Amino acid sequence: MSTSPGIARSPSFARGAWVVAKREAGASLDARIAAVTTCAFVVLVNAIFMNEFFLNGVVGMDAYFRVVPLLLPFFLAAVTMRLFAEERKTRTLELLLTLPVAPAQVVLGKFVAAFLLVGLFLLGALPIVVMLCALGDPDLGLVFGGMFGIVLASAVLIALGMFVSALVTDQIVAFVVTAVCGVVLVLLGNDAVVAVLDGLAPTFAVGTALKDAFSLLPHLEAAARGELHLAAVVHAVAFSTACLWSTTRALERARA
Repeated sequence: MSTSPGIARSPSFARGAWVVAKREAGASLDARIAAVTTCAFVVLVNAIFMNEFFLNGVVGMDAYFRVVPLLLPFFLAAVTMRLFAEERKTRTLELLLTLPVAPAQVVLGKFVAAFLLVGLFLLGALPIVVMLCALGDPDLGLVFGGMFGIVLASAVLIALGMFVSALVTDQIVAFVVTAVCGVVLVLLGNDAVVAVLDGLAPTFAVGTALKDAFSLLPHLEAAARGELHLAAVVHAVAFSTACLWSTTRALERARA
């Protein structure tokens, strides 16, 4: 099926993508890998937060938003590693591509299915918010801002993971490459890393340039402070769109 703009604008495009999303979400729950992974990361992040909460006694989610950027690349690498790599290995990708759906519908459907797990992950923070509201008066605006930052970063990491998964046939390779790339995207915003990179080439300020162009950390930190910048949205949309487009092209070549 052609992936022309006319198809992308038609109602059938959205229906096809939703069919793929439901199929992928059902497969994830049946395999239990995604559900177990989501629960494990929710427990890990909440446990780290509760440890800092009892040590510091601060009624806020600053500790939560400090730890999530470090763990999010691993969580989403685990979610996305099987999206295409497993289907390539079991040769079900060829079967999927013979169905009357465009590669773009397949990519969008799998992207939506992965985002549903991010929604479950964020719901796992609800007990923390309820507890903080019961104990004090947390700034819910900061909580919303931090969650919004996680959503934007998740879009980038899911799209990146899907692209990697579309290129390889081994889930472990997909996980490692995606996790490493995700950690790099986060650490490029760390002040110490920026200082080291700038020191290697002071004239070009490579570290600062990479931080401004690619890093997720400044946007996450700004969102956690309640600063929702248009630049963060543009960065996430542009990066995600580029990765999803590249994934679609990879599937089109596989289908040819």
